[in-house]
Amino acid sequence: MNPITAIVQRNLLNYVRSKGRLFGSLFMSMFMLAMFSFLMKSSMSGFDAPMPYLISGVIIMSVFQVSVNNSSDILSDISSGYMKEVLVAPIARTQISMGHILSGAFIATIQGVVTMICGIVIGLRVSVLQILLLAAVMLVSAMAFSAIGLFLATVSRNSPAFQTLSSMIMMPLTFVSGAYIPTTIIPGFLLPVVYLNPLTYTTSIFRYIALGAHTLTTEELIKQGMAFDFGGFVITPLMGLGITILIGVFFFMLCVRKFNRADFSTIKVAAGMRGGGAPAKR
Repeated sequence: MNPITAIVQRNLLNYVRSKGRLFGSLFMSMFMLAMFSFLMKSSMSGFDAPMPYLISGVIIMSVFQVSVNNSSDILSDISSGYMKEVLVAPIARTQISMGHILSGAFIATIQGVVTMICGIVIGLRVSVLQILLLAAVMLVSAMAFSAIGLFLATVSRNSPAFQTLSSMIMMPLTFVSGAYIPTTIIPGFLLPVVYLNPLTYTTSIFRYIALGAHTLTTEELIKQGMAFDFGGFVITPLMGLGITILIGVFFFMLCVRKFNRADFSTIKVAAGMRGGGAPAKR
C-alpha cells in the first residue's frame, strides 16, 4: 500500500473511532451555524441574502478550524512513540507530511459538507453544481489550512503549546476574514490584516459560489465583501482562490522542511503508551 494512503486511512479510522471528538466538532459547527445565522442576521441589513451570506461564512470557517486542529494528530503520534516506528520504515518524511495534510483535509471537507447540508435545511439554496464546486473549494482550502496547522504543530512540538499557538492565530484571523463580520464594516485600521489574511480570500470564493454571485459586477462584489479594492487593484474571488493555493504550497514547503530537520529521538514517549497511542500492556 502507498505510504500516503496508509497514513490517510489510519488517521481517518482514528477520527471515526473517537466518538467524543467526532461529536464535539460536529456540535460546535452546528452551534456556530445556528448562533451566527440567526442572532447576527439583523447586522446584514445591507445585503440581499443575509441568511445565506452568514451560513456560507460559518461553513468555510468550520472547515478552517477542523483542518488546523486535526494537525495535532501528529503530536499524539510523536508523544506516543508511534512516529519513531514510522520513521524506521523506508518512507520519506515528505510522504508522512502529505499523508497528515490529506487526512486532515478529508476530515475537514466531510465535516464541511455535513455543515452545508444543515445550512441547506435552514436557508442556504444551492444547486447540485454549486454543491460540487463548494466541496472542491472546501477540499483545496482544507489542504492549505492543514499545511498551516501541520507547520504550527511541528514548531510547537507538544499539544499544550500547539493549542496556545493555534488559538492565538486562529481567533483573530477568523474575525477579520469576513466570515462572521463583513469586511465592509470592519474598521479601516484593520484592513491591512484583512488583506493579508488567507481566510479572507477563501471566504470570498466560497461565498461567491454559494450565493451565485457570478452575475454581479465588480463594484457590486466589492460592496458585498467578495472582491477587494487594494489601492485600485481589485482582487477577485478567483484570484483569491489562487492566493489560497499559493499560501498552502508555501506552508507545505515550510512544514516539510521543518519536519525533515526534526529530531524525534530526543522526544520522550508518554508513560504507559506504545506506538499508535494504545496503552502499553503491563
